[in-house]
Amino acid sequence: MRRFAIFLCLTLAAPCAADEKIAFFGITLLDGTLQTATGGHDAEEARIGALETLVADRFRKEGYDLVDIAPVAEKLDRVANPAKCYGCDARMARELGADYALVGEVQKISNLILTMNLQLRDADTGETVKGRVVDIRGNTDDSWMRGMRYILKTAFFEREEK
Repeated sequence: MRRFAIFLCLTLAAPCAADEKIAFFGITLLDGTLQTATGGHDAEEARIGALETLVADRFRKEGYDLVDIAPVAEKLDRVANPAKCYGCDARMARELGADYALVGEVQKISNLILTMNLQLRDADTGETVKGRVVDIRGNTDDSWMRGMRYILKTAFFEREEK
């Protein structure tokens, strides 16, 4: 029955968030560029924080309950990237009583080219139920926010935030 309800929510894009809980494990920065290795991550870390706030606020505004992830903080600290941990995100979400795990990444390829993604996974199966990957150009506050707003609009909520 739950799978049928999830299917309806995802296919009809109806507001189905009333009783659904999400464990949001944040957004991980992946950076192998030489520019940041010598200059530091301060700007990118601030942008990651801004993206996490944008995502959390939008899911709350849409009616989802973001659960406290503190009970699994010790496990999470041992994970380099919750988006690529062979299902540990879904297992931790299930342990927290959440319906879904939400994880993201920003991969900095250069100061011009970045890739970001956001994935919503079923806590019971670990299957991705919604998600999107986008490439952005330019390593600026505006380009990062525009990229994540595009993901939220096209993959999750099908409309701009009002």
